[in-house]
Amino acid sequence: MSIRFDDKGKFFTDVVSKDTIPVIIQTVNHQIKGMLHVRPNERLTDELNHGELFFAVTEASIYDLTGELIFNCDYFAVNRDQIIWILPENQMVSVDTGGEA
Repeated sequence: MSIRFDDKGKFFTDVVSKDTIPVIIQTVNHQIKGMLHVRPNERLTDELNHGELFFAVTEASIYDLTGELIFNCDYFAVNRDQIIWILPENQMVSVDTGGEA
């Protein structure tokens, strides 16, 4: 890893710091639950707009369309062209189905 300093003492490295966001990603054939990595102080939407071909997902669980767990893995790269939608898990809201108790 290289570290470069400018004349004001600010340093630059080749490593990009990122924060993790727990997400659910829906693709055409699978649902992926895991941690998506975004640059500090950026929203999930900002990360999606950077135009990278693949997104890194860690602590991933991949499910088929029936909801059955296919496999777990530490790292998974998902192609942005296969993504239908992404939901940050911390924004999930339970829905009252209106059933009687």
